[in-house]
Amino acid sequence: MRVSLLTREYPPDVYGGAGVHVEYLARELAQLVDLTVHCQGADRPSPDGITVRAHRPWELLADASEVLRTLSADLSATAAAADADLVHSHTWYANLGGHLASLLYAIPHVMTSHSLEPLRPWKAEQLGGGYALSSWCERVAIESAAAVIAVSRDMRADVLSAYPAVDPARVHVIGNGIDTDEYTPDPATDVLARYGVDPQQPSVVFVGRITRQKGLPVLLRAAAEFDPRAQLVLCAGAPDTPELLAEVTAQVDRLRDTRKGVVWISGMLAKPEVIQLLSHATVFVCPSVYEPLGIVNLEAMACGTAVVASRVGGIPEVVDDGVTGLLVPPENPAALAEAVNTLLGDPVRADVMGRRGRDRAVAEFGWQAVAEKTARLYESLLSPARLRPSS
Repeated sequence: MRVSLLTREYPPDVYGGAGVHVEYLARELAQLVDLTVHCQGADRPSPDGITVRAHRPWELLADASEVLRTLSADLSATAAAADADLVHSHTWYANLGGHLASLLYAIPHVMTSHSLEPLRPWKAEQLGGGYALSSWCERVAIESAAAVIAVSRDMRADVLSAYPAVDPARVHVIGNGIDTDEYTPDPATDVLARYGVDPQQPSVVFVGRITRQKGLPVLLRAAAEFDPRAQLVLCAGAPDTPELLAEVTAQVDRLRDTRKGVVWISGMLAKPEVIQLLSHATVFVCPSVYEPLGIVNLEAMACGTAVVASRVGGIPEVVDDGVTGLLVPPENPAALAEAVNTLLGDPVRADVMGRRGRDRAVAEFGWQAVAEKTARLYESLLSPARLRPSS
């Protein structure tokens, strides 16, 4: 079976949860199908067992909007998927390419829904009028796809609510995963020393993009009430807009005027650096206002760290409230601060939650199982007569 996986992000250019998902899913799928990854951006090497083809926007659109440039890369990916038996797209950045390939080559299109444009109205700040185009790409693809994969049960409910024209039988829940061999507690402290984090003092760590979705302004308001002994480590970059970056910068500056130990790492960190910071955190905090699953919570759990997260989307399907962490109402700085301080004040309980979180990640969220479920879905959409002979 020849499968073309269409995505914006692919290593080394991964900046969000969807990119992480594609990276690990592709690695495992390559053991099960003949896989080509069509990504966007610069050329990059192909890992063993995977053919990687990069697609760039048309030069004639150099001064056009980001959305138009993205759609031109989609057209390139569509043309390159001509020999596929099935296409599988991830996020609106690649959905149109999958939809067009399905029409052009009469092959099934599977799309994984990592988030939904109607539930992210703040994206209009970043994309302007392009938000209407991104929403159109998603709607056309999701209503036409042979199958839609939702990364959580809550996400499936959101798909059916936002797009009532979609047949519920076409929406399948296949969750995110975590590589618990890679994401494992790191006892070293060299990364902490590099960024000025004291391993002898408690720390609260955030990892995420500077976007409305991730709730960073909520965390910064809550942090004013955190135990003053605790360090706040913000691994936060890739702002959606200059205005949002300015807002967050002003909040961080005000926070630093009132407390010590605020460490803001604005660049993209290498995976081992993130793992070490998570491993030494007393608490990992995820204040998202919208999160279909929240793979970063899995990463923290796999590193043995207790989680305080918003009770939104698929997060309750990952974080077992009272067992591997604490869940709080979204956009509620007071509740967030209370939960964080509860674990800062009881490090033994935080440690127990961290160990239980690691156990849960290992037992329930393996990428191999995710890939096997995905391959079985592919097979259900293809009859043997539709498979093209391999060259």
